[in-house]
Amino acid sequence: MQGKMAIVGNATTITVFKAAGVDAFPVTDERNARETLRRVARDYSVIFLTEDYALLLKDLLKRFDEAAYPVVLPVPSGEATGYGEAFLKSAMERALGVDILFND
Repeated sequence: MQGKMAIVGNATTITVFKAAGVDAFPVTDERNARETLRRVARDYSVIFLTEDYALLLKDLLKRFDEAAYPVVLPVPSGEATGYGEAFLKSAMERALGVDILFND
């Protein structure tokens, strides 16, 4: 698992990550995304999840947030909602006690 990265999400968004050498797992609906994320979490330490599916899987992301690994990070997909940025900001504030990236 050490150092392995994956992306789970819609086929359009994950193409860029796949080109960069990240293992890509395309999904087509919420159920498929949930099953794939659980399976991928066994073998990868960093998992990117497209924002469209991250919004649908908030409950599952909370469970991953309680463990050190895997780290699951939402990334923008299509029309960005700001969820990925808000998620990252919240994680940084919890870990460091201060907002070092966004300075809001």
